[in-house]
Amino acid sequence: MSRHTERPSKSGFHRGGALLASAAMQRTLALVKPDAYAAGHAGAILAKIQESGLTIVAAKSLHLTRGQAEGFYHVHKERPFFGDLCTFMTEGKIMALVLEGENAIKRWRDLMGPTNATEAPADTIRGQFGTSIERNATHGSDAEDTAAFETAYFFAGLELR
Repeated sequence: MSRHTERPSKSGFHRGGALLASAAMQRTLALVKPDAYAAGHAGAILAKIQESGLTIVAAKSLHLTRGQAEGFYHVHKERPFFGDLCTFMTEGKIMALVLEGENAIKRWRDLMGPTNATEAPADTIRGQFGTSIERNATHGSDAEDTAAFETAYFFAGLELR
């Protein structure tokens, strides 16, 4: 017989004090980018998130430095758009959020719509608030490993309880 007991919680199962997320329960990072933040769309974006049934676990607004933007987007360092992306992400405040729910990564990406806002359906966040492939209002993690890196980049463990 195992000494460990499992007990359900809002975000999964605990065993011996460690959180064991259910297979479909995920956390993901969401960013409201400087274009949408400056235009006053953060509230409407938060409302869409809440209406979708995703839970906002943590939220903060901040103004990224160049070094912070370069660190966050380091995976794109060799791409030709890296410099412009970092400049854009430092031109004003952003809102960083951690979202939680079943299949949160896919649900948030579906809610955002395609990266190129000009190709996004009108009922998506990028279709409603974005204007281009760069100025597309929001960012979302694309996989569980990137979600883990990205949430830890913006939020300390105590902020995520």
